[in-house]
Amino acid sequence: MTDSGREDSGDTLRILVATDCHLGYMEKDEIRRHDSFQAFDEICSIAEENQVDFLLLGGDLFHENKPSRSTLVKAIEILRRHCLNDQPVQFQVVSDQTVNFPNSFGHVNYEDPHFNVGLPVFSIHGNHDDPAGVDNLSAVDILSACNLVNYFGKMVLGGSGVGQITLYPILIRKGSTAVALYGLGNIRDERLNRMFQTPHAVEWMRPEPQEGCEVSDWFNILVLHQNRVKMNPKNAINERFLPRFLDFIVWGHEHECLIEPQEVPGMGFHITQPGSSVATSLIDGESKPKHVLLLEIKGNQYRPTKIPLKSVRPFEYTEVVLKDEPDLDPNDQNSILEHLDKVVSNLIEKSHRKAVNGSGDKLPLIRVKVDYSGFMTINPQRFGQKYVGKVANPQDILIFSKAKRSQKEAKIDDSERLRPEELNQQNIEALVAENNLKMEILPVNDLDVALHNFVNKDDRLAFYNCLQYNLEETRKKIGKDSDASQFEEDDLILKVGECLEERVKDRSSHPKDTNQFSSSVQSFENVRSKKDTGIGSAADFSDDEDTAQILSSANRGRKGSFATSRSSRDAPELGKSSTRGRGRGKGRGSGGLKQTTLDATLGFRRSQRSTSATVQSTADAAENLGSASSEEQGINEVENSSENDEITLGKGRKRVAPRGRSRGSTSKRGKKSDNSSIHNVFMNTHDDDDDDDEEVAQIFDKRQPRVTKSYGALRR
Repeated sequence: MTDSGREDSGDTLRILVATDCHLGYMEKDEIRRHDSFQAFDEICSIAEENQVDFLLLGGDLFHENKPSRSTLVKAIEILRRHCLNDQPVQFQVVSDQTVNFPNSFGHVNYEDPHFNVGLPVFSIHGNHDDPAGVDNLSAVDILSACNLVNYFGKMVLGGSGVGQITLYPILIRKGSTAVALYGLGNIRDERLNRMFQTPHAVEWMRPEPQEGCEVSDWFNILVLHQNRVKMNPKNAINERFLPRFLDFIVWGHEHECLIEPQEVPGMGFHITQPGSSVATSLIDGESKPKHVLLLEIKGNQYRPTKIPLKSVRPFEYTEVVLKDEPDLDPNDQNSILEHLDKVVSNLIEKSHRKAVNGSGDKLPLIRVKVDYSGFMTINPQRFGQKYVGKVANPQDILIFSKAKRSQKEAKIDDSERLRPEELNQQNIEALVAENNLKMEILPVNDLDVALHNFVNKDDRLAFYNCLQYNLEETRKKIGKDSDASQFEEDDLILKVGECLEERVKDRSSHPKDTNQFSSSVQSFENVRSKKDTGIGSAADFSDDEDTAQILSSANRGRKGSFATSRSSRDAPELGKSSTRGRGRGKGRGSGGLKQTTLDATLGFRRSQRSTSATVQSTADAAENLGSASSEEQGINEVENSSENDEITLGKGRKRVAPRGRSRGSTSKRGKKSDNSSIHNVFMNTHDDDDDDDEEVAQIFDKRQPRVTKSYGALRR
């Protein structure tokens, strides 16, 4: 560090920026299994050598959504070796940390008295290690729970509609320098693209002005992990969607190293794209030298310094067009082999000449893209056998392609080739279309999302959650009909088909979301877990008259049993929306918490009013029918059989005896509805309807957490 650097160290915030480490990539390959860990270890060493204030990671720290135990152990070992030391942390986090770090601890890791953190690490998640499952957890959450990483930028989205997110910055102060660090973890590009174009769907919180520090004095940094280059504008994020008050943007997910900050014309901010630290696809963009960025900030000025990574495996890439070689015979395979051997040998020699310290003893990666238009191909595996022990990838040195037909197709190929993980995979929609199948119960889009969660995120409950989600929606829509108890079996089948068509239209108007099933099912799991553990007492509703009316109608011989059971089924739905509105992973100081809960409570009251009216009308109708029957035929007592536990009505009809009645209970003669198998599926009643109402009410009546304020308060 120079003398001027030492003088300004009290006011200069030093940040080392890296993205896409992909720990665990090729961990089963004997040659390349350690590449990702060696590169990440070098990044942490560079941070220590340059005495940075903290390390900033831009997503995809892990290559797999569920990394192996070996990968987790190695990652924790590297972080413990470099992050836990006696070096003092010279900056402060002055914002509400319960909002910035939505975990059970709610503070930055170096403030924990039980850990001696000398190098703080801040990270968002990417598309490889994004949150998944019922608990919406990521592999980065494991490192956060170990107090090794400060995980931020985790957003909670609703299952339907565009959704809404609010970005709260981490306010960092070091001397006279003030930095507002915004984080946005990976969200499906189609959905985030639409959110940016929807008014008030994305809200940015700004620091409040204070004495000696105005809003314009903050240096605003955004870290995100999204597609940047894409021919389809709906499948990428345009830089012009971002607000103009930002000063510097760290763009993850793109693996090509464009480390030099580039200014976006007319926007006023600069973008850096560090790229990946390990080559995960053998293409031209990955063959460029790998770097990390040292960012020094003082006031509103910054100075970038790119630092090359020396431990990265050498990689050489070239393209060969066979028809441009004059000495090659299209029918002579030996001449083609000799020419390709010469090309590969030259690339190996070139990699040895360019080798730097730390990577000179590593076998290089070699990739030759061959345009074989008008020529015959050869077996790439057989060709690579002679290079075993000379290159790191002997099985896929050659890749064959044909000449592009048009310039438009050439542009599409250049934009797509940096994403090897987006293969041409056939989805359920294409399979259904090819086989002329007609989906009658589940929408095709929902099955496609469930398959994505099952394959890419290893979510074993994906199809179960998809089934439960659509089953509850169908029950909810059928239950809205006032005369649903009189449906015949054929009518119910038609009704289910109509519900399916409505859901398909609703899915087509909204982008797909891979977390819609898991977020909806979580609320049911919460209610079920409370029921199993015995938690959840009687709730105190504000509408006492409506509650008393429901209870009195239910106690009157259960004449309105259908409406009462329907209200109990509506309660979990309201509990689901309320749980989603409260949001998993949000900090205890979230600003939108009260409003969402209030809206859900009002919706619950409206549902209770309509339900109580239905109960009253059903009960009155049953009384009139019972009184007319008693005048003509008298009241007959019905014997309850202990063997089949059924109540026999007049004319040989039977119905299942409601639980909780004694054997000698009586029932008035009256008209009863059909009891078919489809009724049992869609109109089933629960045993503890009143208990479910009380449990959901317990959720609504839960006291809101107190918001902690600091001198780094925010305003919209």
